[in-house]
Amino acid sequence: MKPSYLRSASWATIPAAAIVLFSGCTNAVGEAGDDESDELASACAPQVPPALAVPPGNKLRFDYDAIGVQIYGCDATATGYGWVFRAPEANLYGKKGKLAATHYAGPTWQANDGSTVVGAKLAESPAPDATAIPWLLLGATSHAGQGRMTDVTYIQRLETTGGKAPTTGCDAAHVGDTARVGYTATYYFYEAHGKK
Repeated sequence: MKPSYLRSASWATIPAAAIVLFSGCTNAVGEAGDDESDELASACAPQVPPALAVPPGNKLRFDYDAIGVQIYGCDATATGYGWVFRAPEANLYGKKGKLAATHYAGPTWQANDGSTVVGAKLAESPAPDATAIPWLLLGATSHAGQGRMTDVTYIQRLETTGGKAPTTGCDAAHVGDTARVGYTATYYFYEAHGKK
């Protein structure tokens, strides 16, 4: 998990003009109930490529650091054999390192209170680290339960490390094998303006 202070290191790669543009953005946090004290919202959305920008009318509500694996299966393909993505499997942690949610096939995010959101990929952008899985923008397609994930509208997967499919080891003798590749990321969750 990346401590919050490490996230600021990415600002070093943002052009000076962008920093000036966001100089009026504060890091004030919103109010949260006792069960949300580890997951306070920031007033500032992260800097992302334009394709990953969340549409107007939505606000950043909370973010979690993820530690887990990307799961791939060895399959026969039209061009031979290759590792095909199956699902993510990760634990998500709040600001103080407390387990707050899990992430699994769907893609689904499930908060500790049992509420879930399922997303669909809307856009992707290569990660600054070429060895990492891409950054994503996902839109919520369904929800279950009442709680933390109930009003999520968009999710961004940013600040990724690792997670790419293996480049070797998949051939006719290994069809059906599974590879679990470690990754980390930060997931940013948005809600429509007007939601508490």
